[in-house]
Amino acid sequence: MRALVDGGVPLVAVSFDDNDCERAAREALASGVDVAELRIDRFSRTDVGHVLEKVHAFRGLPVLATVRSAVEGGGWGGTEEERLDLFRAVAPLVDAVDVELSSGGILTDVISAARAHDALSIVSYHNFDHTPGLDSLEAIVRDAETAGADIVKISTMATSGTDVKTLASLLLNAGENTQMIVIAMGATGTASRIFFPALGSRLTYTFIGHQPTSGQLDFAETFALMRKFYPEFDRRKAPGGS
Repeated sequence: MRALVDGGVPLVAVSFDDNDCERAAREALASGVDVAELRIDRFSRTDVGHVLEKVHAFRGLPVLATVRSAVEGGGWGGTEEERLDLFRAVAPLVDAVDVELSSGGILTDVISAARAHDALSIVSYHNFDHTPGLDSLEAIVRDAETAGADIVKISTMATSGTDVKTLASLLLNAGENTQMIVIAMGATGTASRIFFPALGSRLTYTFIGHQPTSGQLDFAETFALMRKFYPEFDRRKAPGGS
C-alpha cells in the first residue's frame, strides 16, 4: 500500500466487516478494489483470534485496519486498552492502520506499533455535524503530523458548497510532503468522493452490498467514474495494467 500511495494514482477503498470474508476478499480482488478497509469495530466478535482469522482472509489485497471509536462514529464498545491490543495484534499483518487524533491515550502506541511493522499510520479526524473553518482544519492537520501521521484523514459533514470549498482549499494548501485523505460527507459532499483525488486526496471510500456512509457511491459507480476521469487509474485497471 505504501508504494500505491507514493505512486500518486488515486486509490479506491472498500470497507468490510467480518461477514463471509473469504468470499468478500475474492470478489474484492476480482473487482479491482485497491484497499480493503477492515472495520474491526463492526466485527461480530473482536477477540484477537477471530480478528486475525478475518485479516488473513484478505491476504493478497492491501489491508487497512480500522477500530473506530464510538466518539467518532464507530462501533467500538470496549476499552482503550483492548483497542490498543487489537491494533498491536494486527499491525504485523496489515498495510495500514487508521486511528483517530482524538485517541490521545493510545495514539502514540498505535503509531509505534504500525511503524515497527512498516505499516502506514492514518491519523483521522471526523466531524459528523459540520465542517470547521479552514484555520481549524489546518491546525488539526498539523497536530496529526506532529503525532506521527503518514497520512492525515479529514472527514467532515458538508451542508453547503462553501463547506466543500473549504475542504478543497485544505487540500490545495497542503504542503508538498503532506499526504492527505479528505472527504466531504453528506449528499452535498458526494462530488468530493470522485473529484478530491484530483486535488491530492489519496483514497476514496466506497461500499459493496451494505448501507453506505452519508454521501457514498457504491463501488461499481465509483470505479466507473474513477476510470472515466483519471486516465492513470484507468490504465492501472486495464487488463495487463500495473
